[in-house]
Amino acid sequence: MNRPSQILAALLATSTLVCAAPGFAQVAADTVGRTVETTHAPRWPDRPTAPKGAPNVLLIMTDDVGYGVTSAFGGPVATPNFDALARQGLRYSRFNTTALCSPTRASLLTGRMPHNVNMGNVTNLPTGYDGYTTVIPKSAATVAEVLKDAGYNTAMLGKGHITPEWEMSPSGPFDRWPTGLGFEYFYGFLSADTSLWNPNLVENERPVDAPVGPGYHLEKDMADHAIAWLQRQHASAPDKPFFLYYAPGAAHTPHHAPQEWLDKFKGKFDQGWDKVREESFRRQKAMGLIPKDSVLSPRPDSLPAWDTLDAEHRKVYARLMEAYAATVAYSDHETGRLIQALRDSGQFDNTMIVFIEGDNGASAEGGLNGLAFEQSAITGHKETFAELASHYDEIGGPMVYNHFPAAWAWAMNSPYPWWKQIASQAGGVRNGMVVSWPARIKDGGAFRNQYAHVSDIAPTILEAAGVKAPEVVNGVRQQPIDGISLAYSFTAPKAPSQRRTQVYEMMENFGIYHEGWIAGTLPKRMAWEVGVGEDRKLGVGPESRKWTLFNLDRDFTTAHDLAANNPAKLKELQDLFWKEAAANRILPIHDYSEGTAGRPTIGGNRTSFTYRAPLSRLNEDAAPHTIGKSFTIDAQVELNAGANGVLVTQGGRFGGYAFYLKDGVPVFHYNAVGADQFTIRAQGPVPAGRHTLTAAFQADRQEPGSGGTLTLRIDGKPIGSGRIERTIRGWMSHTEGFDIGTDTVTAVNKDYTVADSGFTGTITRLDVTLK
Repeated sequence: MNRPSQILAALLATSTLVCAAPGFAQVAADTVGRTVETTHAPRWPDRPTAPKGAPNVLLIMTDDVGYGVTSAFGGPVATPNFDALARQGLRYSRFNTTALCSPTRASLLTGRMPHNVNMGNVTNLPTGYDGYTTVIPKSAATVAEVLKDAGYNTAMLGKGHITPEWEMSPSGPFDRWPTGLGFEYFYGFLSADTSLWNPNLVENERPVDAPVGPGYHLEKDMADHAIAWLQRQHASAPDKPFFLYYAPGAAHTPHHAPQEWLDKFKGKFDQGWDKVREESFRRQKAMGLIPKDSVLSPRPDSLPAWDTLDAEHRKVYARLMEAYAATVAYSDHETGRLIQALRDSGQFDNTMIVFIEGDNGASAEGGLNGLAFEQSAITGHKETFAELASHYDEIGGPMVYNHFPAAWAWAMNSPYPWWKQIASQAGGVRNGMVVSWPARIKDGGAFRNQYAHVSDIAPTILEAAGVKAPEVVNGVRQQPIDGISLAYSFTAPKAPSQRRTQVYEMMENFGIYHEGWIAGTLPKRMAWEVGVGEDRKLGVGPESRKWTLFNLDRDFTTAHDLAANNPAKLKELQDLFWKEAAANRILPIHDYSEGTAGRPTIGGNRTSFTYRAPLSRLNEDAAPHTIGKSFTIDAQVELNAGANGVLVTQGGRFGGYAFYLKDGVPVFHYNAVGADQFTIRAQGPVPAGRHTLTAAFQADRQEPGSGGTLTLRIDGKPIGSGRIERTIRGWMSHTEGFDIGTDTVTAVNKDYTVADSGFTGTITRLDVTLK
C-alpha cells in the first residue's frame, strides 16, 4: 500500500464517519479526496437565522415634533394613526431624547449616549474634541448591523443626518452612510432637511431624481418606497423578519404640505399660542397623561403674549402654525398607509412598532417672527416681517422654506418650557413615544411612566428579537451599550424605572437627572441667536451659568424651580453632572464655533479646481469653498448661436449661485436668499465658436457675507459688470449640490428651469480659482 493510501486508511479508521447523501461515500467530515466518492458530504456556509418567532421591527421617528403636538399626547393636531397605535400599545409619558437631530438619531441606532459615539452636535457643526467629531466609531455598531448579522433584513427610509459632511461625496467612504451602518437598503436624504416638494434624494449610495408627476410630495414617496420594500421582502423571504427604520422629514423645516391638508387647519390657530397651549394642558390632564395637580409652566420672558400682537402679525403667525400642523397631520396619514400595509399582509401582530414623535422638542429656530426661508438664519439674510408677510399665500408650498415663530414651538412642547437645543430642560428632550406589539403587549391604551432615554431603544429591540449584543462586530470589539432595555415595562406597568441617572448636554445646555430630580442650566442664548463673535456669548463659560432644580416626581411639568430653596440638592446634582460628563465624553463644554481648526475637508483646503462636464450633485464640502473669498470661474466652451443653459451652479432656489447663458447672453446670478437677489448680465450675446467665458468675483473683504463686484468676460475681454451687495455667510446650500452643465433639484433663479437647464453647447473644461 502506498503512503497516500495508508494515510486515507488511517483517517477512515480513526475519524468519525458521517452519513452522506445517496451516491456519496461515507467519509470523514473534513476529508477532501480526488473524487466525490472520497470527499465529505456537501456542506454550505452558515446563513444567519433569526431566533424562532422573532418579531419584525418598525422603528419610526419623526422630526421636531414636540411633546404637546399630537392628539395622542393631548396636542391640537389630529394624528389618527399615531392615536390608533396608542390604543393598541403603550404610551410612554417620560421618554426623553437629546434635544437635537443628529445626536438623537445616533443614540437611537447605537444604544449609546450621543457623546460616546462622537455625536455631541449635529453633523453640520463638528468640533475636534472627543465626543463631538460626528464620526460614529466602528466600536458602536448600530442595531441594524446587529440584526442583519442575526438574520434580519434591514432598510432605512427618510432622514439620515448621521454622516460627517466630509464623507458625503461620491468618493466616500460610505461606512457612515446608512448602507455602511447595517441597512441593506436606503432611500431618503443625508442632510438635516430637504424640500418636501423638491427633495435632494439618495438611493443607497447614488443621488436620484424624485419621481416626476403632479402632486409629488416626499412623505407619499417615502411611504410608497417603504411599502414596496416590505412587499418585496415578504414575497422573497416570508419567514425572515425585518427591521425597518422609517424617518420622515416632517415636521422639521420646511413645513410643506399639500393644499388640501393646509385647508384642513385654516382658522384652527387664530386663538394664538397662549390659548392653544392651555387647551393642550387641559386635555393632557383629562386623558391622564399628566397628574391632576400639575401646574402649567409659565411663558419665558423672551416670548411675547399673543394678545400683544396686531392683526397682521396674528394672521401671518397663525398661517405658519397651520402649515406646521398640516405637515404633521399629512405625515401621520402617509405613515398610516405603511402601518396598514403590515395589517394587510398579516404581519402586524408580530411586528413591534416603536413610534417616536420627534427627535427633540419643537424648534424655536424660526425666531420671534418665524421665517419664509429657514436659510435666512444660516446664511445671514436679514429677513423682515414685511418680507415674510409678502409670502403669505405661498406658505406651505414649494417656493418658500417656512418656519413658525418660537412661541409656537413653546406651545407645541406643552406642558413644558423651552424647546429644541435645550437639553437641560424638559421642553427640549421630552417626546411622545408609543410601543405597539399585539403578540406581546396586551394592555393596549395604557400609560407607562418609567423614565426612559432614546439610547434605551436599541437594547429594547435586541431583547425583543432575542438577539444578544455581540462583543465583536466585523472584527472590532464593541464598547458598552449605555441604554437600558424597556422590555421590562411591557408587562409590568408599576415597575420602578431601571434608569436612575441620565446626563444631558447639547449646545452648551447641560444637566442631570437622578432618581426623580433634574438639575440643569438655563440657556445662555436663544435658539435663534446664530451670530458670530460677541453674538455667540463666548465669554459666558460653563461655570457662570444659572441652574434650575426640579423634583419631577412631584412637579411633572417643571413649573416650580427649587434651586434657591434647596441648594444642597442642587450642589449634589451639579457634582454628579461633572462626574457623569467626564465619564461620557461630554467635556470640554464649548460653543460649536470653538475647536474647529483642522476639521477634515475634501475641498476646503484647495484653491483651484478643474472639471469636465457633466457633473451633478457634488456635495458642498467637496465643491469649491467660495464663501468669504474672491473667485474666478473660467469655462472653455464651444457654442452655437443663441446657446442656452447652465455652465456651473451651486445650490438652488434657497441659496446659491449660477453662471449660465440665456439666449446666448452670459449671466451670473447670486441668490443670497429671499429678497437678496443679484443678477449681472453681459452686454450682448456671445458669437458662435470656441470661447473662454469668465465670471470673476472680487470681494470687498475676505470674510463671509462680504459684498463685491462681479465681472463677466469673453476671451479675457470685459462684457459686463455689477455689484453683489451681500454674499452667503454660512452654508452655500445645505440641501443642494454643485452642478456643471445642468442644474438639479431646483433652479437658482427664474431665468431657467431644471428641465431646460442643460447646456446646449459643449463645455470642454471648467476651472474655479479661489483667491
